[in-house]
Amino acid sequence: MIPALVIVAALASALLGGVFFAFSSFIMPALGRVPPAQGIRAMQRINVDVYHWSFMGTFLATPLLCLVLGYQAIVNWSVPGAPLVLLGAALHVFGCFVVTAAGNVPRNTWLATVDSDGVDDAAGAWRHYAVGWTRWNHVRTLACMASTLAFVLALLEHSGGLFER
Repeated sequence: MIPALVIVAALASALLGGVFFAFSSFIMPALGRVPPAQGIRAMQRINVDVYHWSFMGTFLATPLLCLVLGYQAIVNWSVPGAPLVLLGAALHVFGCFVVTAAGNVPRNTWLATVDSDGVDDAAGAWRHYAVGWTRWNHVRTLACMASTLAFVLALLEHSGGLFER
């Protein structure tokens, strides 16, 4: 196990979880309180601006790091904390990255095709998008939180525990 990389993975997973938590706790509810056409336009803009290097770099590099850590955990299974590293890596790869790719991105792709001013039922279109998107977002928020916890617990186990010194 490489503790410095586990720390980086924990921080990155926590950072991404915080972004997703913000969407679940106040961004999506706020967008749901404005007229539907405005909510659609705002989310369409967010879905373009999310491709900023700072978010995408973290979002894409973290599952790659988790794959490396997961492999290292399997190869070094007897090292204290290795099973927790594997758990944290799996939670992040599947609960964050795969869920985003399979659950959120297809909805974002669909929303990009919606003409917020020309759609006859903007409220229905927004509801169709927001309900499913937010459910998947809750999953990835929880996965990132659980991944972070697993990485932190792995570090504590690897170091002999926080209170045993």
